[in-house]
Amino acid sequence: MSKKYDAGSILVLEGLEPVRQRPAMYIGSTSQTGVNHCLNEIIDNAIDEALAGFCNEIQIEIKKNGYMTVIDNGRGIPVDIIPKYKKSALEVVMTKLHAGGKFKSSVYKISGGLHGVGSSVVNALSEHLIVEVRRNGKIYRQEYKKGVPLSKVQQDTKSILGIKSETGTAISFLPDKDIFKETTRIDYKKLKKQIKERAYLIKNVFFKIFNEELNEKIAYYFDGGIISLLRDINRNKKKIHSPIYITKKDGKIEVEIALQYTNSVTESIHSFVNVINTKEGGTHLTGFRSALTKSINQYAKNLLGDKLKDSLTGDDVKEGLSAIVYIKMPSTNLQFEGQTKMKLGNSEVQGVVQQATFEYLSSFFEENPNVAKAIISKVLLAQKARLVAKAAKDAVLRKGALDGASLPGKLADCQEKDPTMSEIFIVEGDSAGGSAKQARDRRFQAILPLRGKILNTERAYLDKVLAFKEIKDLVIALDMGIGESINYKKLRYHKIIIMTDADVDGEHITTLILTFFFRHLPQIVENGHLYIAQPPLYKVQHGKKHYYVYSDEEKVKMVEEIKKQSPNTKISIQRYKGLGEMNPEQLWETTMNPENRVLKKVTIEDEEEADKVFSMLMGEEVPPRKKFIVSNAHLAELDV
Repeated sequence: MSKKYDAGSILVLEGLEPVRQRPAMYIGSTSQTGVNHCLNEIIDNAIDEALAGFCNEIQIEIKKNGYMTVIDNGRGIPVDIIPKYKKSALEVVMTKLHAGGKFKSSVYKISGGLHGVGSSVVNALSEHLIVEVRRNGKIYRQEYKKGVPLSKVQQDTKSILGIKSETGTAISFLPDKDIFKETTRIDYKKLKKQIKERAYLIKNVFFKIFNEELNEKIAYYFDGGIISLLRDINRNKKKIHSPIYITKKDGKIEVEIALQYTNSVTESIHSFVNVINTKEGGTHLTGFRSALTKSINQYAKNLLGDKLKDSLTGDDVKEGLSAIVYIKMPSTNLQFEGQTKMKLGNSEVQGVVQQATFEYLSSFFEENPNVAKAIISKVLLAQKARLVAKAAKDAVLRKGALDGASLPGKLADCQEKDPTMSEIFIVEGDSAGGSAKQARDRRFQAILPLRGKILNTERAYLDKVLAFKEIKDLVIALDMGIGESINYKKLRYHKIIIMTDADVDGEHITTLILTFFFRHLPQIVENGHLYIAQPPLYKVQHGKKHYYVYSDEEKVKMVEEIKKQSPNTKISIQRYKGLGEMNPEQLWETTMNPENRVLKKVTIEDEEEADKVFSMLMGEEVPPRKKFIVSNAHLAELDV
C-alpha cells in the first residue's frame, strides 16, 4: 500500500458515478428493499405533482420482463434548455444529483422527497431507463443505460410508454442486476400496502396498479382521507364512538388528526409527514400524545372532582386508541432524524400539533359529553387494570426472582446458562411433554409442558393474563418480566419453540400462544426468538427402510418414488395424530435434533395487517370472523 497521499490520491466521481459506487448510501440497501425504494422514488415524484394540485391519476405497471413503469397526468418534467448546462432540463434532472424542482419552495411547497435525488439515483441504478414527457402537445423522450444518455432528448408524436393525458410524465426502468444481485423483483405485497396508504393520505387521487406477472389490476381511490384510513384500521374492532377529526393550519404547517377509541387493550397509532410514514414517530406524535393526555385529564377532573384519586397517565390514555397524525409542511424545512426518514425532528411542529389537539378536544368534549364520558370510562378502566396488573406482576416477578427453586415445577430446564445457546420447547400436554423431556438434549434444551388451551389474551388485561397459571409459568420461565418492567436482556432462552400436535387442537393452541406473544411480549417476535416446530405428519415404511414426511404432498411423492424403485414392495403409512404417539427417539430425530429438524421462524412483515388479523380471529366481534371463515372454507384441509 502506498503511503503517498496528495492531490493525485483524490478520486473525483463525476455525474452519477458516486451512486453506482455506493448505492446503499442513496437507497439504504441493494436487497429487495432497495428495489422497492427505487420504484417508490419514481412514484413519489408523481405524488409530489398530486400534492401540488396538478395530478389526479397515477398508474404503476409491473412488467413480465422486469421493467417497472410509472405514469402520471401532472405537468410533465420541463424540457427547455438550461443555459448553464446547455442541456434539456429533462436530461439534467435525470443525470445530475440534487437537480430538481424540490429545492424551490415555490414549485413544490409540500413534497415527500427531501433530497431531490430520486430520478437520477434510479437512473444510475438501472440497466435501462426510458423517460417520456408530454408537454406543448409533443412527446419528449430520452433513453439511458446505467445512467448514461444513449442520445439527446428526442421529439415524437406518439408515446411508447402509454401517456394518454394532455400533459404528464412516464418513467420505465429495469433495475441493474449488477447492483441488485439478490433480486431485481419488488416485494409486491409491500408495494400494494404503500400505494393504498398513499391513496388514503391524498384523497381524490386515482391510483392504478397493473401487474402483468400476476395478471392483476387494482385501483385505489378514497375521498374520505385519513378518516377512511382510520375506519379501515378499526374495521374488525368494536368502536366506542365515531371518529374524531381535527384539522388546523398554522402558518406553513397543516395538521390533520383522526382518532377513535375501541375496546382493544392495545394501541394502533400511525404518523405521517408529507405522505412519508414516520414509523418511529417524532415531534408531531409527541405533541399529539401530550395534548391528548392533558385534555382527557382536564375533562376527567372536571367530571369526577375528588373521585379521581390519581391523574391519568399516557399509558392509561393510549389503551384502545387508534389514531392517524398527518402533517403537511414545506419540504425545504423538513428535518428528519436518520437516513431513512422514520422520525420527524422539527421542534416547532410539536407545539403546533399540541395546541391544535388540546384546543379542539377541550371544546369537543364539552359539546359531546356522551362521547367524552365513554372515553373517560375506557381510560379509567385502563388505569384500574394497570394498577391491579402492577400488583399482580410484581407478585409474579418477586416469586420468579427468589432462587432456582422458584422456577415452575414442571419446567425441565437445560444445563446451559448462556441464553444465546439455550432453547425452550413449549409443548402441548403432559404426554407430549414426557416424550419431549426424554427426547431432548438436556445440555441446551428446556421443556415446558402446557396443560390444555391457554387463555385467549387478545382482550385480556395483564392481571387476568398473569392469573392464568400456564401463562404465569411461561413468564417466570422466560425471566424477562412483562408489562412496564420488561428487561429483554434477562431473557433466558434465545430460541423459544412452540411444539404442538399436527391437528386442529394443536393449531388452536399455537394460535393462542402466538396471540400472547404478539400482544404482551412483542419483543420476542421482533428480535427473532420465536419459532414453530414442524413435526412430521406421516411415517412411510417399506421393508427395513422408513421416511418421515411433513405434508400430504410429500407423502404422495414419497410413495410414488418407492413404487418406481420397488414396484411390488408393501408400503405402510403411519399418520401421527400427536407428539405423544412418537417414542423419544423418533421425536428427537424428526422434530428436536437441530441437524434434522424443520423450524418456522415467526416474523411480523406488516404490523398493521397482523393487528387486524388477530383482532378478527381472536376478538369478540363475530361477523368479521364468520365472513373470514366462510370465505376461506374451501382452503381448509379436513382430517376425517
